[in-house]
Amino acid sequence: MSASGSKVNWPILAVGLGVTLPLMALLYAGFGKDPTALPDALTGDPAPTFRLVDIEGKEWALADLKGKPVFINFWSTWCGPCKVEHPMLLQAASAYPDVQFLGIIYSDEAKKVDRQMRAPPYRDLMATLDSAGIAYPNLDDPTGRAAIDYGVGGVPESFFVDRSGMVTFKQVGPLSPDIARRELDRISRQ
Repeated sequence: MSASGSKVNWPILAVGLGVTLPLMALLYAGFGKDPTALPDALTGDPAPTFRLVDIEGKEWALADLKGKPVFINFWSTWCGPCKVEHPMLLQAASAYPDVQFLGIIYSDEAKKVDRQMRAPPYRDLMATLDSAGIAYPNLDDPTGRAAIDYGVGGVPESFFVDRSGMVTFKQVGPLSPDIARRELDRISRQ
């Protein structure tokens, strides 16, 4: 019989199985899960606090809003989905005056945001909302600290914070009107 006959090399087989079986188990554990879903470590936990200045120069601190429901939206002028989502958010701010809406500028310049808010299609909507006292502040996060604390991986990302300061829901990507309404109803009723 030759050296390569039917003899099994048990040590090599054991090492091969020792590497292959855990990899197969890991692959199997991932089946059925959304590969684009990002982990959400904040839902059910207190919202990270911040102290930021809006594009008008006013300071805002999340701690000062305790007892009030808060909607936080991270966005940028260079983000196409943010531009699509923004008019809906302005209308939602009008429909939910008891919820404090806050935009946080992500990896962008406050001057660009100010220009965008004063150009079509936002200009007319902003003028109407400003005159009614409904337009919400957009806060500059120049160091990116707030985005890091919230675990923002890209924009848009939105967070719903209830009256007790707990994050109740996180949306990665643009909000649909249905999800916005559902979550705003939830935090405004609590």
